[in-house]
Amino acid sequence: MGALNTLKDVVNFLTNPPIFITLMAVTFFLLIGRRAFWRPRIGLVVGVVAAIFVALSTLDPNFRLIVGKPDNIPIVAMLFLVGFFLFISMSQAYNNDERIARGEPPIEGSPKEAEKTWVWPDLVYTEMLCMVIGIIILVIWGIVFKAPIEEPANPSRTPNPSKAPWYFLGLQEMLVYFDPWLAGVVLPSLIIVGLMAIPYLDTNPKGNGYFTFRERRVEITLFLFGFVILWVLLVMLGTFLRGPNWNFFGPYEYWDLHKLLALNNVNLSEYVWVKMLHANISGMNMFVRELPGILLVLFYVGVLPGLLAHSRREVKLPGGARVNIGLRKYYEKMGPWRYSVFVMLVLAMFSLPIKMVLRWLFNLKYIIAMPEIFFNI
Repeated sequence: MGALNTLKDVVNFLTNPPIFITLMAVTFFLLIGRRAFWRPRIGLVVGVVAAIFVALSTLDPNFRLIVGKPDNIPIVAMLFLVGFFLFISMSQAYNNDERIARGEPPIEGSPKEAEKTWVWPDLVYTEMLCMVIGIIILVIWGIVFKAPIEEPANPSRTPNPSKAPWYFLGLQEMLVYFDPWLAGVVLPSLIIVGLMAIPYLDTNPKGNGYFTFRERRVEITLFLFGFVILWVLLVMLGTFLRGPNWNFFGPYEYWDLHKLLALNNVNLSEYVWVKMLHANISGMNMFVRELPGILLVLFYVGVLPGLLAHSRREVKLPGGARVNIGLRKYYEKMGPWRYSVFVMLVLAMFSLPIKMVLRWLFNLKYIIAMPEIFFNI
């Protein structure tokens, strides 16, 4: 029992969000460019180990209490499905890269794949079979698990924790690090606009109609980082690790209502004027008070894109992938207008992990804090 408890403590420690997100981000960049990881045998081993881990963890009452909730079970299935389809797509992409390197067409363009199939019976039969299997799963699910229907809404008794639906948990998690107008309006709007702008920004004809990674290395890496690390993991954190009073709990930790953590969030202006310069900011003009943050934000959105546009520096990651830190090649290919939209969307995406790291390391709440006019960044 002592060894088992020690193992649980290690897992609880590793799933602490600052450590967990950092480990997952580092693992992502290490493995995304390594062909050996995306082979079927490796994927099968990883999937089996993950399934065994979840199955054995259900023996713990605290883990089973959270993961076994009827409305949380689909999230567990979603995590496995995301991993499965990510592995399938990356494996096929690397297979196509190897075929293209040998002078062969991608598997989607091979004569065998180009053969036409009949709608009936091939397509309709497959769809009908999937429909029957889906109905069977839903019926069994509805019989075994109770519907997660709670009592009628009572304004004098709110749930603790009070969570949004699972598909909004990523946005709710962003509210911890950004002001509501940014996390609830600006960033979601940029996500939608960015997805709509992809066909107009990315005019690379390679990869059209077939899976590939080598021909679209940067584009795929950016997209998967935003989707897997900055969205799926945030949904996972909000579902399984955010407990009462919006505190973090390990997967084997009981959700204690009385757990309170002292937060000492400090704005950038307080770091600069109070802690570094020992000045009194109580009667200071808000623009003067927030001048360090204003200059930092202006550099991030106004100066940094220009510096990246005129620099070209390639860095080799430990996984073998090469990342071009400078964006001069993209500036020359896209032109100033498309480049400006592209780099602003990328910087907006990376503002989330930057803000998360600043909160974890320095307890930094806002870079610009102007509550007088309800403007906080």
